[in-house]
Amino acid sequence: MLEKTEFDASAGGATLTSAQLPPIPAKRYFTIGEVADLCGVRSHVLRYWEQEFSQLSPQKRRGNRRYYQHHEVVLIRRIRALLYEEGFTISGARNRLEEARGELQLREELQAVLQILAK
Repeated sequence: MLEKTEFDASAGGATLTSAQLPPIPAKRYFTIGEVADLCGVRSHVLRYWEQEFSQLSPQKRRGNRRYYQHHEVVLIRRIRALLYEEGFTISGARNRLEEARGELQLREELQAVLQILAK
């Protein structure tokens, strides 16, 4: 008989909060199964999110196996929090991530200007 996992408890797999997720190990690459466990979502959800969020593009190797880097695992956790904890739609989460990217670029540009002015 198959055992039920935490993900079976709810349709969205949203039983864990971000604070309850396990720490991300210091590794260079993660398989889709490892990422699913680290982020509290199922593998098919990760494959779907790859289609919806252009920022997610894991490397694909032999047999189309996906390998995620650390920054992508962090991004997936952010997407999960936006969707499951903050109640955003896919479109809303996509927009929020784009806004955050724009704010980061602006901050970097301002820091560059401050460095030039400090000289």
